[in-house]
Amino acid sequence: MARKRTQSDTYSDRPKQIPARSPEARENQMIALAVDLAEKQLIEGTASAQVITHYLKLGTLKEQLEREKLEKENELLKAKTEAIQSAQRVEELYSNALEAMRRYSGDYE
Repeated sequence: MARKRTQSDTYSDRPKQIPARSPEARENQMIALAVDLAEKQLIEGTASAQVITHYLKLGTLKEQLEREKLEKENELLKAKTEAIQSAQRVEELYSNALEAMRRYSGDYE
């Protein structure tokens, strides 16, 4: 049997949010609302099995290790990107130095 909606189930007691200026910000607003609703359902004991399972999985050691792995992979990608950019700067400096030496030695091309 469906439970009756109460006044607290409506959005009228929620403060009005400022409209998002970008799709990403809107998505973040929607995620925040969904998490708030899931929290409310968990507190009231009305959460679905899927919601409960989702939050149980987030607390597992496996999930924590996967998050840590993703963070490390992101750090590695950033380091590789910085190394590539650094190599490009070094190559440019060598090129400029060689060009300066050619001009200094009188070798004009």
